[in-house]
Amino acid sequence: MRIVPAKEFRLKRDVDYGTKEQNEAVRQIIQDVRSDGDAAVLKYTALHDRTELTAAELKVTEEEMKAAYDVVEPSFITAIRAAAHNIRKFHEKQKRSSWMDFDSDGSLLGQIIRPLDRVGVYVPGGKAAYPSSVLMNVIPAQVAGVREIVMVTPPATSGGEGIDPYILVAAAEAGVNEMYRVGGAQAIAALAYGTESIEKVDKICGPGNIYVALAKREVFGAVDIDSIAGPSEIVVLADETAKADYVAADLLSQAEHDEMASAILVTTSQQLAEEVQQDIEEQLRKLPREAIARASVEAHGAIIVVDSILEGIEVVNKLAPEHLEVMVQEPMAYVSYIRHSGAIFLGPYSSEPVGDYFAGPNHIIPTNGTARYASPVDVDDFTKKSSLIYYSKEALLKNGEAIMELARHEGLEGHARAIEIRLQQEGD
Repeated sequence: MRIVPAKEFRLKRDVDYGTKEQNEAVRQIIQDVRSDGDAAVLKYTALHDRTELTAAELKVTEEEMKAAYDVVEPSFITAIRAAAHNIRKFHEKQKRSSWMDFDSDGSLLGQIIRPLDRVGVYVPGGKAAYPSSVLMNVIPAQVAGVREIVMVTPPATSGGEGIDPYILVAAAEAGVNEMYRVGGAQAIAALAYGTESIEKVDKICGPGNIYVALAKREVFGAVDIDSIAGPSEIVVLADETAKADYVAADLLSQAEHDEMASAILVTTSQQLAEEVQQDIEEQLRKLPREAIARASVEAHGAIIVVDSILEGIEVVNKLAPEHLEVMVQEPMAYVSYIRHSGAIFLGPYSSEPVGDYFAGPNHIIPTNGTARYASPVDVDDFTKKSSLIYYSKEALLKNGEAIMELARHEGLEGHARAIEIRLQQEGD
């Protein structure tokens, strides 16, 4: 991992919208699913997942989910239940209530907050299985009050012969009771438009490969989506008090996700920079996913040396990282200066995996610099709002002329006359 002074560092941020061939393939899959339903889903499942299924076999049975408990370790069940408790407790605090305000003229204004009816959760099954992502998608939707939560995942996870049992247990613990063994762009299309077996949803959330991301982008508008997630990112902001081996381990915790992941250290200490550089190399050699992590740090990693913590925070705000760890002597003193980061981890013991798995805040966080305007997934993502307007006769008579003035300024005489007819009949 290279060390560079702040003035020499150049931010490179490329949004991957796929190749022309990938986009065309995704559009064809979506078109086929829209026109042929289950038949297309089964065709592409056989083609891309090398699994022959019938329509009757698409749905995962309750018996399969129960059987998964006999395969996983009891310690995993204990851990996933504790994590689910923490995640639910955190998200319960995000719930908002409808409200109404009454004016002295008898008018009423308000906002009604309602949950979405049906949400689709995509759980990937490619390089690895991520049971924690099941909890992070499903629990906020449940807390919001979503009545129907349907999960889709490829028929075989991580090269196995079936759905990963840890995914099944996580789904059961989260309360999922409708689940289908289908992945890729065909799963996104089925959720967006519906098939004979899979009823369409109102929103699709969850990570996936480039084909899933492109499919979500393609169906947006027919349904809502959470985001188009990019590779994982971490920035560590550190001073001379930080431990080099802690910093190196945390950087590699994200680098091991993907060759495209980004791991960056911003530090005021040249000595720490050199020690972290050395520790990364030593820890890489012992990492099971060494090849992936090494490709990540060599292509997308950097150690940036700055003159002060405040200069370092300027770099952080430009990067707008998914995850930010603040390993400085007084981390709380700098929180107010940090404007752009999806999640902020304070102090040496708040390692990024604490948030990924257990603390409670959501680990589905904006990537690729979108923390400048986007937020982690929360309960609000699974609700919608309706404005409530009740105007009394007194309020209309008082404000009618102003309303007509604005309508006529925009050339909308019909709008103005809808008010005028009431003023003529109701006015003194």
